[in-house]
Amino acid sequence: MKPSTKKNPVRVKRVTKKISATRLKDSYVLRLFVAGATDRSHLVVLRVRKLCETTLKGRVKLQVIDIYQQPRLAHGHQIVATPTLIIQLPLPVRRFIGNLANITDLFSLFDLGEKGRIIL
Repeated sequence: MKPSTKKNPVRVKRVTKKISATRLKDSYVLRLFVAGATDRSHLVVLRVRKLCETTLKGRVKLQVIDIYQQPRLAHGHQIVATPTLIIQLPLPVRRFIGNLANITDLFSLFDLGEKGRIIL
């Protein structure tokens, strides 16, 4: 009897899932919905980008969506007010609606400490 040379495909899949779950845990996918090119929208985009650059440093993908330019995306994501920040990843999906003026509130959305360190 020859020993089996086939790899166990179930084992390989489990390892792959663990690796991808670890990568998702360390990265963020954000969608920011704004209404037009107003001063308010511009200020919100600057605040979120600053948070991404200073706190999430290269671990974030930010998509800014103007609801007037892409109304189907706004409808698909059930946007009822702007600005709305949706944190797609890591799960669970979370929403923050308002002017996003308080950075400490944004830190709490990302489970970040006062100095921007991730709390695991």
